[in-house]
Amino acid sequence: MAKPGARPSASFIKQRSGSGTILRIKLENFMCHSNLQIEFGEWVNFITGQNGSGKSAILTALCVAFGCRAKGTQRASTLKDFIKTGCSYAVVHVEMKNQGEDAFKPEVYGDVIIIERRITESASSTILKDHEGKKVSSRKDELRELVEHYNIDVENPCVVMSQDKSREFLHSGNDKDKFKATLLQQVNDLLQSIYEHLNSATAIVDEMEETIKPIEKEINELRGKIKNMEQVEEIAQKLQQLKKKLAWSWVYDVDRQLQEQTDKIVKLKERIPTCQAKIDWELGKVESLRDRLTKKKAKVACLMDESTAMKREIETCHQSAKTAAREKIALEEEFNHKRNSVQKIKDRVRRLERQVGDINEQTMRNTQAEQSETEEKLRYLEQEIEKAETLLSRLKEEENSLLEKASAGRREMEHIEDMIRDHQKRQNNINSNIYDLKKHQTNKVTAFGGDRVIYLLQAIERHHRRFKKPPIGPIGSHVTLINGNKWASAVEQALGNMLNAFIVTDHKDSLTLRSCANEANYKNLRIIIYDFSRPRLNIPRHMIPQTEHPTILSVLHSDNPTVLNVLVDVSNVERQVLAENYEVGKAVAFGQRLSNLKDVYTLDGYRMFFRGPVQTTLPPIPRKPTRLCASFDDQIKDLEIEASRGQNEINQCMRRKRGAEENLEELELKIRTLKKHRSQAEKVLTTKEFEMRDLKSTVAAENEASSSSSVNELQLEIMKEREEMEEKEAFLEKLQMCLKEAELKANKLNASFENLRESAKGEIDAFEEAENELKKIEKDLQSAEAEKIHYENIMKNKVLPDINEAEANYEELKTKRKESDQKASEICPESEILSLGPWDGSTPEQLSAQINRMNQRLHRENQQFSESIDDLRMMYEKLERKIAKKRKLYQGYREKLMACKTALDSRWGKFQRNASLLRRQLTWQFNSHLGKKGISGHIKVSYENKTLSIEVKMPQDATSNAVRDTKGLSGGERSFSTLCFALALHDMTEAPFRAMDEFDVFMDAVSRKISLDALVDFAIAHGAQWMFITPHDISMVKSHERIKKQQMAAPRS
Repeated sequence: MAKPGARPSASFIKQRSGSGTILRIKLENFMCHSNLQIEFGEWVNFITGQNGSGKSAILTALCVAFGCRAKGTQRASTLKDFIKTGCSYAVVHVEMKNQGEDAFKPEVYGDVIIIERRITESASSTILKDHEGKKVSSRKDELRELVEHYNIDVENPCVVMSQDKSREFLHSGNDKDKFKATLLQQVNDLLQSIYEHLNSATAIVDEMEETIKPIEKEINELRGKIKNMEQVEEIAQKLQQLKKKLAWSWVYDVDRQLQEQTDKIVKLKERIPTCQAKIDWELGKVESLRDRLTKKKAKVACLMDESTAMKREIETCHQSAKTAAREKIALEEEFNHKRNSVQKIKDRVRRLERQVGDINEQTMRNTQAEQSETEEKLRYLEQEIEKAETLLSRLKEEENSLLEKASAGRREMEHIEDMIRDHQKRQNNINSNIYDLKKHQTNKVTAFGGDRVIYLLQAIERHHRRFKKPPIGPIGSHVTLINGNKWASAVEQALGNMLNAFIVTDHKDSLTLRSCANEANYKNLRIIIYDFSRPRLNIPRHMIPQTEHPTILSVLHSDNPTVLNVLVDVSNVERQVLAENYEVGKAVAFGQRLSNLKDVYTLDGYRMFFRGPVQTTLPPIPRKPTRLCASFDDQIKDLEIEASRGQNEINQCMRRKRGAEENLEELELKIRTLKKHRSQAEKVLTTKEFEMRDLKSTVAAENEASSSSSVNELQLEIMKEREEMEEKEAFLEKLQMCLKEAELKANKLNASFENLRESAKGEIDAFEEAENELKKIEKDLQSAEAEKIHYENIMKNKVLPDINEAEANYEELKTKRKESDQKASEICPESEILSLGPWDGSTPEQLSAQINRMNQRLHRENQQFSESIDDLRMMYEKLERKIAKKRKLYQGYREKLMACKTALDSRWGKFQRNASLLRRQLTWQFNSHLGKKGISGHIKVSYENKTLSIEVKMPQDATSNAVRDTKGLSGGERSFSTLCFALALHDMTEAPFRAMDEFDVFMDAVSRKISLDALVDFAIAHGAQWMFITPHDISMVKSHERIKKQQMAAPRS
């Protein structure tokens, strides 16, 4: 044990968790405080202040928070007296640390426990909260459990010593009251009381056990008799079983014959598909050959027509080539004649031009009269031309503006037409969905594969004997949604084509189902092989995502466990989570990083998952009507409303289109009017320009008017010659082009003639080859028809008669079996035979011989016993029931008493050892603390008399007599002795915190200094949280990192 004043070791400080210490106290309208908050350190806390500042109210609030009654605080008679004057309620808020190994329910409260006690005029309530301030409990039992866990006894002066207790604790002259403070008396009385109760209970159990011994002896005698009688009864039961087996053996013998006949029928019927397949093959071959024959005949006829037409075409082409050659020769002759004529005209024109040149050299300009008048006319025409150009420019601008508006109108109309097409396409999809839903409403199975699944199910029904176990499917028809259709779209998006799949039990059934799908023309059918005998999978909770959102498995229901097993093993539906919207889905998929999470599907169509470390989000796909809903009526109604809304939008678009067309027509009318005006303006402008050009030409002509008439005549002649020459040259060019065309035509016709002759030869060869192929096809067709007739005769004369005969035998055996079953059922139901185990294959003759032997043995055994086994059993069961309950009850009592005795002996031994040790330790501790002031003392503890007496010897006492009555001490000496006694009792009363109020009352400065040093050293050494309240100055207390000092505000006047 550490000495007082010693500093704690490093290991002790490291181990100390501080659990149960007070962190903070908040007071509202409590006693003199309107609103007070005070925080405490984990070690030593000093609170000082003037009288009336409310220091003691803090300890009173602490006691009230931990359940102390108002009278126990010695400050009031009722709790409502603690409410501040003028207020209607008071609140005490205490926060305590809850960490380390000694923490109280850390998984519930966390690292801080909040105790809040609210007091009103009529009632009070206590609420326990966690570290976040959330309410956990308001039961008194929870607070009592917390107080017992941390051993907080606020009424014990060693834990909380208030003002009154510090003054009166040692004043009591009754030594038994002081002995009670050690808590040893309670422990001793409790152990003695338990010993007495255990002895009384043991004696009672012994008396109870003696009462059942005669009954046990009687039971043993009955057990021997019953064992002998059971052997006889077992023989009789076996005999009855054999008789029942004999009755049903006749039925099972007929069943064996039925099974043999069934196997024979199955084998015979298996020949039907083979034979039918060969017939169908030959039939298909015949139809194919007939089709080829028809096509080949048509081809031969076509080739014959083509060859005839080709000959006529060759003749026509030959005649055309001859005509083209003659035309070419005629054109060449005419071309040479015209070319010579043109050359003669050119020579004559050159001679005339030389004559004109001679005359012009002699001509001179004579005058420039009327020049000013001509210029005036030219200026006028220029002004008119400028006005016409301005008007034309304005008209063009207006026309361009209208053209832009018309272009915008056309674009708008194209946009409206695109909208109409989109709405019509959507309308067609909605109508198609309504049609599908109405068809699904008639037969829900069609929702998972359409009409093909109906044909497939019919094929499965026709070939059901070929399956080991009937296939399950489609999967969608075997599952339903729980709690409505909310998640239908998301579930269907997740499962996809899995809803159309079928389940079979093995590979052979898979091949059979595939052949049925081919027969029903159901391509790409998904088939899943799964063991039907497996029970429903039980998925542990740690293997599914830990989230409040549902998984696909949690919203699905199916009466078939195989369907749910397949969805778990193949689609991992237990790892796929459903969310309300995109934001929620994103938080679940990427925010929480849940284990065992595969995908997240949202109601708005998003799919979210991790691809390696990458967050992947797939956008919504176009939504379709859900197939998993319980009823399609609501969907059909919604789609019809949507169709009506879509039709309204189409009508609105059509009206907009008509308005746009009218606007466009109006614009085009304006454009045509403007174009007409612009054309007129262009004509006016052209007329003015021509007038100006003519005027300029006239002026130039007048300047040359002085030329002689002979020059004019020569020029006229030259012009005529040139015009004739130009006409003949143009005609010559035309002749040259016609000559080239005639030459090309002749060459082309000759080449066509040669090509036709070559191609005609190939077509004749193709015609002969086609005739040979036609003969071969006719021969193959005859052979295929003969094979088909052969297999049809086998089916008609061999296969079907054998099946009919076997089925007739089967029906006879069924009739015989029905009669045997009726006779056997009169004897016993078949369920009794099945409950005995599988049939061992015994024949009726073998069972009859065994029954005869059992009858003989039973007759011999019955002669030895005359009593009824039923009576013996009733007596035995009655006695056994009577004694079994008592035996079990007494044994339980005995075990509990022994466990209590062992625990009590252990605790009594520990109590005896600790009592002697605590007596010496208490005296040594008390004397050690008194010695700091030079005082000596002694504590005497008597466990027999249950008393505790204190002796104190003062150093100034000359008589050397110890003071046994503390009333003989001065006020300061009594306060110091009380403090030393409380510290000595520290180890007997463990608590996470201790508080002392005005512990230094009546002390002088020296005693207070010694007391404060002793308290600080003791508190730091022992590690608990200490709260010291005093109105005196504590500046003498040494500073330390584990000491916290707080000054209360002065009271208001």
